[in-house]
Parts: sequence; structure tokens; C-alpha cells
Amino acid sequence: MISQQTLQGNWNEIKGRLRSKWGELTDDDVMTFNGDVDQLVGTIQEKTGEARTNIEQFFDEFSSDASAALKHSRESERATFSRAATCAQEASQHAGESVCDGYAEAEGMVRRHPTGSLVVCFGTGLVAGVAVSLLLRWR
Repeated sequence: MISQQTLQGNWNEIKGRLRSKWGELTDDDVMTFNGDVDQLVGTIQEKTGEARTNIEQFFDEFSSDASAALKHSRESERATFSRAATCAQEASQHAGESVCDGYAEAEGMVRRHPTGSLVVCFGTGLVAGVAVSLLLRWR
């Protein structure tokens, strides 16, 4: 039998299916549900003359459908997470390779032009020092 929590969580869909299966149910009949599954089954029995086992079977089928949909949703979520993790891993690997390539290129440049590299580093340090000095004075 369907649980009260499942019934309340899927109430709008269940109302539509109830009205579709048992057309003699009115909006008022299905709106009287107050969370009591037995009360709802009793109301359906009273209004339609349907056997309790048939009504319970209807709810069991709905419960099975909802479980299958939830399972499918979880599987889809896992697949999406797996794809995202793979993409992140590939991006990380690509970034690491780019850093290694850049380091190798810079090392090669320093080996080919040691004096020019020294001048560039000195100039960069000088500019950074002046910038920090001005920033500290400004405060």
C-alpha cells in the first residue's frame, strides 16, 4: 500500500490519475484527503463501488511507477556527476600540462638568453618594489 508521505508528495499527479481512472470522483471527493490513506481509499470505495483490493492495487502501481522514476532520476544524476567529474579531471590534467609546458619554455628561454633574462627579472623586481613602496606610503 502507498505510504502517506508518497501520497502527499505526489498528490497533484495522483489526483489527476484518480479522476482519470474513476471519472465519478468529484474535485470535492479528492480534496477531502487529509493525509489519511485509509480515508481516501474509503471515499473512493464509497463513490465508485470499486473493491478495496483494486484501489490498493492502483496505489501500489503508482508507487512502483514513482519508485522507477526515482531510480531513473538517481541513475541520470549519477551519470551527470560522472561526466562532470571526468570533464573536471580532463581540465585539470590539461591545465597541469599547460603549466609544465610554460615552465619548460621559460627554462629554455633563460638558458638561451641568460643575460636578458637577468635584466628582465631585475627590472620586474625593481618595478614591484617601487609599486609596493608607493602603496605603503599612500596608506
